[in-house]
Amino acid sequence: METGSPAGAGTTGTEPVWTGLPSGLLRMRRLLLVVWLGLTALAVGLLLGLLAGPVWAAFALLPLALLAWGWVLLGRNWRSWRYAERADDLLISRGVLWHEETVVPYGRMQLVEVTSGPVERHFGLASVQLHTAAAATDATIPGLDPAEAERLRDRLTELGEARSAGL
Repeated sequence: METGSPAGAGTTGTEPVWTGLPSGLLRMRRLLLVVWLGLTALAVGLLLGLLAGPVWAAFALLPLALLAWGWVLLGRNWRSWRYAERADDLLISRGVLWHEETVVPYGRMQLVEVTSGPVERHFGLASVQLHTAAAATDATIPGLDPAEAERLRDRLTELGEARSAGL
């Protein structure tokens, strides 16, 4: 889900050009949810069915209910994540119930790194981690396409160096 241009550099007025996260992140998170809660439901059903009787095996429906609820919540959470590159800073917006918007000025960035764990690599995803002098303003953009993550890292590093040189 992308809103705005993928290379979204700057704004078209006062509103930033937002870019959403790729759907691969949602697929990865939902698959992990199905694997973990599906295995939990199976284990609970088998153990309670064998040890306490078939009526108690109905408690295996609890992890399945959590799976259905988690499926919906993951979709809402994924849709809430977005970022925008503006002239002087990077905006990161996320959250459904507690909306959080982080503004990271380019001149304050000390380190921009791209990380990708084994599960992320399997799904072709990477995360961009931004480090600033104040630990409270460190920010992450998860689940990006590796090429977009590298492009963003290079652009943010270039802009950060240009802004900090002017200080």
